Amino acid sequence: MEAAVACGEHEAAVRALESLTERTEAGGTSSGLGIAAYARGLVTGVEDHYREAVEHLEKSPMVPYRARAHLLYGQWLRREGRRRDCRRQLRTAHELLSGAGIEAFARRAADELRATGEKAPGRSGSACDRLTAQELYIARLVATGATSKEVASRLFLSPRTIDAHLRNIFRKLGITSRRQLRDHPGLGPGL
Repeated sequence: MEAAVACGEHEAAVRALESLTERTEAGGTSSGLGIAAYARGLVTGVEDHYREAVEHLEKSPMVPYRARAHLLYGQWLRREGRRRDCRRQLRTAHELLSGAGIEAFARRAADELRATGEKAPGRSGSACDRLTAQELYIARLVATGATSKEVASRLFLSPRTIDAHLRNIFRKLGITSRRQLRDHPGLGPGL
């Protein structure tokens, strides 16, 4: 949808939005409704859709989509010349994307911040930086108390695959248990 909007293919974007809206409204989840709202914002250019997306996705455990909503809203605000408002959205997007290890979009948020005259903060160099994006996501889910089976269901993977990821995560972080994962800086409660 974003590519269609960027290429001026408005009709294709509208068709994709209709299909997405039909599916997300049927599901009724905060995540789905938020994704549909920022897609509407992309197609219509209406600020209320971006705000709605951010509100819905604040309740979502899906950090990449939450970050994406802030990034798209921040980009829209920057194009509208609302520098102060966009910086707050872009900082939030950069923080979430960097924290989740989604470097391409984190760089995009940093570039947008630079375009406003502000420099994005650098990465901290923590142990979590050694984790892949998927390992970081799994680690955060497990740190909140999710079981391997619950994480597997959420990510459409097998519990054995999740356990294999956990072994890699434990090795990379130098820990041996889920409890240590919960207490690890950057992963435990409060995120």
